[in-house]
Amino acid sequence: MTYYYAEHEAAYAQIARRGLTQWDELFDSDRPNTYEEFPNRRFLERTLARLDLPAPAEVDVLEYGCGTGPVACFLASRGFRVHAVDLIPQAIALAREFARQRGLDIRFDVQDMCALANIPAVERYDLVVDSFCLQSIVTDPDRADLFAAVRARLAPGGHYLISTAMYEPNRDYGDGFRYDEATGVCHEEVPDQEAGAQQVDGAEQIGGTWYRPHRRHLRPEALHAELTRAGFEVLSQESRGGEVVCTPAMRS
Repeated sequence: MTYYYAEHEAAYAQIARRGLTQWDELFDSDRPNTYEEFPNRRFLERTLARLDLPAPAEVDVLEYGCGTGPVACFLASRGFRVHAVDLIPQAIALAREFARQRGLDIRFDVQDMCALANIPAVERYDLVVDSFCLQSIVTDPDRADLFAAVRARLAPGGHYLISTAMYEPNRDYGDGFRYDEATGVCHEEVPDQEAGAQQVDGAEQIGGTWYRPHRRHLRPEALHAELTRAGFEVLSQESRGGEVVCTPAMRS
């Protein structure tokens, strides 16, 4: 099992059980309790307004890590043609229901974007959107696979819009977590009673204790460099580096 599956499966099961609408409601009791208010809404509104896009009905959008679908519904309500994917079936089931309630036509699929790196792309998109998924894709190989899958699916002249959590010097990860300043990787300790810790994808032993990848919180310059190495041109980077607009770099 991939290191990022179990956490997300448990979270969306809890969202469904408690009658919540999106991921942030699990962790932020002060956030506006409405499906339409999601963390990267203002970034998307600003960015979509300044990009030179055709009419929304002519723009194909792929959102990966869509969760319960608030961003997908936001985009579809504005006329964009939206394909939204998430690796957790429960998340997709919730997203489909929220879209149905709003009368929106969105194509939802259960899919792990990292797994698409070596699968030929059959569709191209004018926009690929990441709504706080990237920080949960932790290891170098997985992030390389993700970026390769995105590049292969962007149409010529397309844009990659990223919203991601970044390094914060005062962030308290709590007990059982280790943050590596050099790599930006936060590891989570695997409980002693959890059998087969070493079998978890990406798990490693540090000081005699097993840890699994948890998050990757980079500094702005590190994220910029990573995207450049992955074949993107960074057009803008805002909000302490976590709101990024890219396009595929021209290859010589």
